[in-house]
Amino acid sequence: MKEDIQSKELKNVELEIIKQSPDAKVIALAGNPNVGKSTVFNNLTGMNQHTGNWPGKTVSNAQGYCSTEKHDYVMVDIPGTYSLMAHSAEEEVARNFICFGHPDLTVVVCDATCLERNLNLVLQTIEISSNVIVCVNLMDEAIRKNIHINLPLLSQKLGVPVISTVARQKKSLDRFLKCLDDTIDTKEHHEYISITYPRLLEKAIAMIQPILEERLQGQLNTRWLSLKLLEQDPSLLVEIDHHLGTDFLKQEELISAINIAQELLQKHNIDTATIKDQIVSSLVHVAEDICQDVVTYEDAAYNQKDRKIDHILTSRWTGYPIMLALLAIIFWLTMTGANYPSQVLSDILFYIQDRLTDLFMYFHAPAWLHGVLVLGIYRVLAWVVSVMLPPMAIFFPLFTLLEDVGYLPRIAYNLDKPFKCCCACGKQALTMCMGFGCNAAGVIGCRIIDSPRERLLAIITNNFVPCNGRFPTLIAIITMFFVGSAGIFSSVLSALFLTGLILLGIIMTFMVTKCLSKTLLKGVPSSFTLELPPYRKPQIGKIIIRSLFDRTLFVLGRAVCVAIPAGLIIWLMANIMIGDMSLLNHCAQFLDPFAKLLGLDGVILIAFILGLPANEIVVPIIIMAYLAQGTILDMSNLVELKALLVQNGWTWITAISTMLFSLMHWPCSTTLMTIKKETGSWKWSIVSFVVPTLIGLLVCFLFAQTAYFFV
Repeated sequence: MKEDIQSKELKNVELEIIKQSPDAKVIALAGNPNVGKSTVFNNLTGMNQHTGNWPGKTVSNAQGYCSTEKHDYVMVDIPGTYSLMAHSAEEEVARNFICFGHPDLTVVVCDATCLERNLNLVLQTIEISSNVIVCVNLMDEAIRKNIHINLPLLSQKLGVPVISTVARQKKSLDRFLKCLDDTIDTKEHHEYISITYPRLLEKAIAMIQPILEERLQGQLNTRWLSLKLLEQDPSLLVEIDHHLGTDFLKQEELISAINIAQELLQKHNIDTATIKDQIVSSLVHVAEDICQDVVTYEDAAYNQKDRKIDHILTSRWTGYPIMLALLAIIFWLTMTGANYPSQVLSDILFYIQDRLTDLFMYFHAPAWLHGVLVLGIYRVLAWVVSVMLPPMAIFFPLFTLLEDVGYLPRIAYNLDKPFKCCCACGKQALTMCMGFGCNAAGVIGCRIIDSPRERLLAIITNNFVPCNGRFPTLIAIITMFFVGSAGIFSSVLSALFLTGLILLGIIMTFMVTKCLSKTLLKGVPSSFTLELPPYRKPQIGKIIIRSLFDRTLFVLGRAVCVAIPAGLIIWLMANIMIGDMSLLNHCAQFLDPFAKLLGLDGVILIAFILGLPANEIVVPIIIMAYLAQGTILDMSNLVELKALLVQNGWTWITAISTMLFSLMHWPCSTTLMTIKKETGSWKWSIVSFVVPTLIGLLVCFLFAQTAYFFV
């Protein structure tokens, strides 16, 4: 599969460091996921940050700035990774920046409650560069679990400075900055730890290392590079060509030494896979030995409570029902909580519309100008904001809460096996969850999937889970035609119906993923490392800020950008008259025969087509077309709305067909543009448009024709 998305995986150029002062020191901040690295970075740099993408990669980067009395610092937030053995884009980025980015220091943030696992990354980092500080974070949790770490002894064994932090507490970060100053200013040479590998591997390293020392003269750690040349890491070879020149690896003496070393290993049946196993095994044994000496546990069963909870949440029999129950609860809270603020916001925005109308009348503006700007563009914007903002402001914090507590990795664990059966990656479960808030955000989230093939599978099928913009349409139809006025239980029943629809979307995700992996995107599923982090007390303030700024306003901003041209087009179509009908109604009439085959009508189909910029405007367009009005109307009374729909031929078949088509149809324009950006190819944007659309048409056709047969 020779696409741009693959070429992105192989190309990388040096990240541009943006310094606020010429003498600023560059600090690389590395660490496993879920160790509090982002908290360290955010609390050190505050809002003084610069974000973007690593050149040649779809992995995001962040640079932040902080200073002490002695130095200014540029903090470069390296992607969270478990290893530097370059199995993924994140690992490549981390390794390449430590090797070739020439940071003044690399800080590896560790979790004090599971230090042994984190030491794997520490040891690999020290192998690359001796300019390392180990930051043992989450010390408060370690104390709570009665875990004691001998930090001076750990520093002695590693040969690098070690500092403890509780990233949420400013005082511990002051100690961290002092450690940075002292390490930058000191001229002492530390005897850092050296990993001893099996005898034959050490002998092979010794054959290559002297040649590298002569050629590199301190540019890179020659022992580590000798090991990687034996391992024949293709991504590293590309980076060496880029940074050291294409002729470096073509030197005859170096090639001869590598060949002799490889022949020695092959003579004893040691291939590249065995070399990797020996490397990992050696790192694990060293980490175990260190932790046996420096870590003590007052209670050996300190994590027994977490394991008991995991036994319930990840069990084959209880894990899936709990997932669905939590999903239903989130939808119920979103629906019930969003109703009142949505109405208030709508009243405010439409009050502003009335004042804008008064202003246009005061200046005797032409009717067409008032129609385009106020009744067209502004009214669509008002509808999108009032419908989208309140549910997102509730849904995203709830979603972030599950993430912060540590439940989302358990969802990925539960769904890993079904995705493996579809020849896909279990991480797709996480990107699918992100799609509930916004499919564009779900597509961006697919960056966490290492394999380009599996990433494309996740991108193409992400649209089968309904985004926040489709919830209002689904909820309104469920309430009007299937729940009715069930009093206090109405919202509960709506949430259960909606959960059932989403379960159908998840099933379709599995089916389409399986089909694509056997046809267009053939391949075998890759394995991945999934950590089940400890359950943590959520940081409510952090959750609100992250969900509001990083997700809610980001998604809303994109929706607003596409709603502006949509409002203009919709108003023009509704007000350009051809004979006694508007262009909008002419288009609906033209599509009506085809739409009837799907259990819809022409108005519904044209509403979905015009709703390409934002799914939120589908129902208002339907209302506008049925009433033959020239502007979008706010018809929040569901009893009156149902009466209008029934008058225009809606039945339970129409309602179900509309919900099915809403669940399975083309992505919105924001999502399509995001797919183009993420894949670098219009081809996959078109495929992502065609696949759900064809399936939606087929499902609606089969349902409608079957239902017509029995009615």
